[in-house]
Amino acid sequence: MSDQTPAPTPTPSPSSTKNTTMAAIAYILFFVPLLTDSKDDPFVKFHVKQGLLLLIVSVIVSIFNSVIGQIPFIGWLVALVLGVGLFVLWLMGIMNALNGKMEPLPVIGQYAEQYLKF
Repeated sequence: MSDQTPAPTPTPSPSSTKNTTMAAIAYILFFVPLLTDSKDDPFVKFHVKQGLLLLIVSVIVSIFNSVIGQIPFIGWLVALVLGVGLFVLWLMGIMNALNGKMEPLPVIGQYAEQYLKF
């Protein structure tokens, strides 16, 4: 047996905790991190762009759902699938932010850096 003790796990610094929190808040109210000192952090800015794009896509899907939702059964199914898909993307964004990952959201995330310049 060896007498080596395992290395202690590093604890996140308060600033990184704040940044992951602000990045997660960006998916709920995208503009809140822009009103704080975190607005210059590239990690937070990445998630603000992802959150804003998700909001824009949600509005477009809502308009589409109000039209297609009038069609019995198929329209309802399409509206349900799109709604669940947006919810899953929202959860993925929050989980990426809380885990400190800068991964674009599937399907729509690649367009955030391309079209949202700030």
